[in-house]
Amino acid sequence: MKEATLRDVAELAGVSPRTVSNVVNGYARVTELTRQKVERAIAELGYRPNVLARHLATGRSGQILVVVPYLDTPYFAELLQAVIPVARQAGYNVLIDQSDGDREHEGQFIGHASQRSLFDGMIYSPLGLSQEDLSRRDPALPLVVLGERTSEASFDHVGIDDVAASTEAVQHLIGLGRRRIAAIGDQPYPTGEAAQRRTAGFRAAHAVAGLPIDESLIIGTPRFNRVDGAQAMEALLQKDNPPDAVFCYSDLVASGAIHTALSKGFRVPEDIAVIGYDDIEDGRYSLPTISTIAPDKQAIARLAVERLVIRINSKEPVPGVDLRAGHRLVARQSTIG
Repeated sequence: MKEATLRDVAELAGVSPRTVSNVVNGYARVTELTRQKVERAIAELGYRPNVLARHLATGRSGQILVVVPYLDTPYFAELLQAVIPVARQAGYNVLIDQSDGDREHEGQFIGHASQRSLFDGMIYSPLGLSQEDLSRRDPALPLVVLGERTSEASFDHVGIDDVAASTEAVQHLIGLGRRRIAAIGDQPYPTGEAAQRRTAGFRAAHAVAGLPIDESLIIGTPRFNRVDGAQAMEALLQKDNPPDAVFCYSDLVASGAIHTALSKGFRVPEDIAVIGYDDIEDGRYSLPTISTIAPDKQAIARLAVERLVIRINSKEPVPGVDLRAGHRLVARQSTIG
């Protein structure tokens, strides 16, 4: 079967070859309707851009680097699955690395201009780096930062509104009649911005409802994983007056918390309602299934790749933008039975 060409795509979409090239290369001056027509034609014909020829001509690698803290964390694995096809459609291969949340290791990714020969730009979800660290990066590196971060003018940030999403999660628990609500996942240090915003949402929901907060029910964790959730719930259940609901800062934290509650003879959600964050696949098939905040991972991936391609292709400095993807609350068995 003859391989589809750029001209074939142009004819099917009813546009010029130059327009197809603009869409493939991620140039901004293409209307949304035109972009959709071209993308449909690309999908129908199975067109693959001649990446090698294009990048030989431009002196680029044709690769982008995506760095996440942990590859074994389901949220990041699912996000990578969303990023790869979007990048491929834009004509880029994806390199993947794991930082382990280590500050020194994370700093190496953004500090060496010599690495530019390996990749054209980077999508980055750092855990160990502060805002100040990020501001000292190689300014020539096209960079898009994922996760909740304070905006900085020289790079783009893509995430969801963590404060609003967390407020909705706790309001869901309050709406179910829960009044003694705990939070698991606080990280009150410079690199814990995502956790701090979720704590801010926790507080905001209580303020709106006029409910007092027992500060001893806000439990910090070093990571958002199962063992942290399990240990935090253990501490909560040892209290004379344990909580009747828990807002967990990830679904993995919620999974560990639920395991501990059930093993101690507590019923979920009858005795303790639990809501998580991230909407990972495991939470949809656990027993009970986990109520959660579901970020729009597809939108996060699309926005991140689009902004990175714009930065790669720009000959002039591009001001940083703060882009918000959507989210929704998904109520399941861990809160509504």
